[in-house]
Amino acid sequence: MRQLSKHVSLKKFNTFGIDTVAENFIEISDNQDIKEAMGWAAEKGYTPIILGGGSNVLFTKDSYPLIVVNHLLGIKKIKENEDYVWVESGAGEIWHDLVLFCLKEGLGGIENLSLIPGTVGAAPMQNIGAYGVEIKEVFESLQAVDLSTFEVKSFNNKECQFGYRESIFKKELKGKFFITSLVLKLSKIRKVNISYGAIQKVLKDKGILEPTINQVSDAVVHIRQSKLPNPDEIGNAGSFFKNPVISKSRFEELRQIHSEIPSFPQEDGQVKVPAGWLIEQCGWKGYCEGSIGVHKKQALVLVNYGGGKGAEIEALASKIKDSVYDKFQINITAEVNIL
Repeated sequence: MRQLSKHVSLKKFNTFGIDTVAENFIEISDNQDIKEAMGWAAEKGYTPIILGGGSNVLFTKDSYPLIVVNHLLGIKKIKENEDYVWVESGAGEIWHDLVLFCLKEGLGGIENLSLIPGTVGAAPMQNIGAYGVEIKEVFESLQAVDLSTFEVKSFNNKECQFGYRESIFKKELKGKFFITSLVLKLSKIRKVNISYGAIQKVLKDKGILEPTINQVSDAVVHIRQSKLPNPDEIGNAGSFFKNPVISKSRFEELRQIHSEIPSFPQEDGQVKVPAGWLIEQCGWKGYCEGSIGVHKKQALVLVNYGGGKGAEIEALASKIKDSVYDKFQINITAEVNIL
């Protein structure tokens, strides 16, 4: 089979830099590769783990029977009208490369999602979001291969069942489909979302009153680089935990005790509370334990300083989760896929 390798180190295939091994390693370049790889996996009795950029996974075992890496590439405009352009991208493309393509073409809608690590295929699976924008707002459709029949199926926005860092591909269809491409509906009209306070501050500091999509993107990149460690320098997967959403009544109870607790009201009446703030209040920011720890600038980011094990990071995450519950009676859950 094309692109089959044995005993491959996965250190460079996950942004945590965990040095574990794929007993079998396959790179996918087209739909025929998917069919051949999954057919071979079924014959061998292997359950494949499909990787994109490895930016949202934590490997906790010493080895894995089969790792499949998505290298389905290509970005193109497929149709347009007076106000919008539909852009199709292969699922193996780097997400930020797609953002840069859209910026170059003057297409708005994903500039707030600049510099999010990972591949395009992971974006709808995770319903990625940042700085007031989620991908579901511009998502049109995706194509995916059914791993039991090898038929190609199209999913529209509604069928993906998007939620906060969730989709149907993280729930009942988890591990059942291989996402091959997606289509985004992007705007030709000058309209930006600068509702997020940090973006407003960066733009104000630069004297920008009517920002372009490129200037919003630049502001987001600046914020992310100032707050989050570069995975090439310190192993990490960005935000490790989701921001919890609690009832308004529970939030009001907490605010009586912690008057400074930050919050983001939700459309359904509930309240989102920053997980990073909760973790920091529990004293974890900057914590080190051997080769792993919590980043000194952002408590939401767990890090591998070099040589750390995935199981150690998982254990640290469990301690953090328990301490947040003990102090606030709030459950925080991992955004990262723990394997």
